[in-house]
Formats: sequence, C-alpha cells, structure tokens
Amino acid sequence: MKTIPNILTLFRLILIPFFLVAFYLPVPWAYTASAAIFVLAAFTDYLDGFLARRLKQTTAFGAFLDPVADKVMVTTTLVVLVEHYDSIWISLPAMVVIGREVVISALREWMAELGSRASVAVNKLGKYKTAAQMASITGLLWQYQPWMVIGSKILLYFAVLLTIWSMIAYIKAAWPYLTGQKQSELHEKS
Repeated sequence: MKTIPNILTLFRLILIPFFLVAFYLPVPWAYTASAAIFVLAAFTDYLDGFLARRLKQTTAFGAFLDPVADKVMVTTTLVVLVEHYDSIWISLPAMVVIGREVVISALREWMAELGSRASVAVNKLGKYKTAAQMASITGLLWQYQPWMVIGSKILLYFAVLLTIWSMIAYIKAAWPYLTGQKQSELHEKS
C-alpha cells in the first residue's frame, strides 16, 4: 500500500479541504491559490498513474482509490464553481459531468460483478475528456482575465461533448450485457 503512486493519490485527497479553504479566503489571490491547488491535484493524477506503470507499483488499493480521488476532486470543484458563477451555463455542464461520473462508476461496478470490467476500462477518449475538463476548470477557477473565463467556458462545453461521447462509448461496450445478450452467453457456457 505504501507506494509512491498511492501516496500521491492520498495527497490528492488531502488537497481537497485546502482547495476549499483557498477558494473561499477573503483575499485577492484566493482564486489563483485554488487554481494552483487544483493544478497540483491534476498533476498528481497524471504522475501517480505514470509512476505506477513505470515503477511497476500498481496495487489494488491504488486502482480503487485513484478514480475515487479524481471524482471527488472534480465533483467538489464543479459544485464550488456552480455556486460561484450562479449560472445555468455552468450548472448544466457540471450536472452532465457529475451525472456521467455516477453512471459510468455504477456501470463499471456492475460490469465488475459480471467479471467483464475490462469491457468498460478507461480509454483514450476518457483521457481527452479529463484533460479538457481539467484545463477548463483551471481557467474557471483562476479567472485571471475575462478572456480566460470565456475560453474556459467554451472548453468546458467541449469537455461536455467529450463526456457525452465517452459515456456513449462505454454504454455501447456494455450494451450486450445490459440487454442480457452476453449474460445468456455466459449462462450457456457454464
């Protein structure tokens, strides 16, 4: 359990309360600080996966905790942004992103029970979606210039398109199981 990747994942979870405190501090640099913490968390997400593969330190604990840390950080940040911007134009994409995470997490759990979790493993599209989300969220947090906020909102909608597209890809991969086609094949082989 005490591997460098797992420590980085735990560190990402520990950053969440610091992120919240930084965002709500009544100081001019609060948004910059919260964006910096979010970027640090996003970097540790990349780094823990890279190191786990590179150092051959993949663990069951890490495989469980890494997506949890990612989802908690992104969900927390989106909730903060929904409250901050108080706009349907932020609330709607946040709802889609959070909803997709719930659906795909449930789908993966269910597929794992069937012994077919690999059918809905993370793919390249999911990685692009995550990169677009992280970049857009960073800009929405930082708010350095008005053009950055506008660009980040546009990027957020691009991330939502990727979010929907990747969700459809995962559901399509699981569709034979959801409709019972694959389950009947599993029972026939038993």
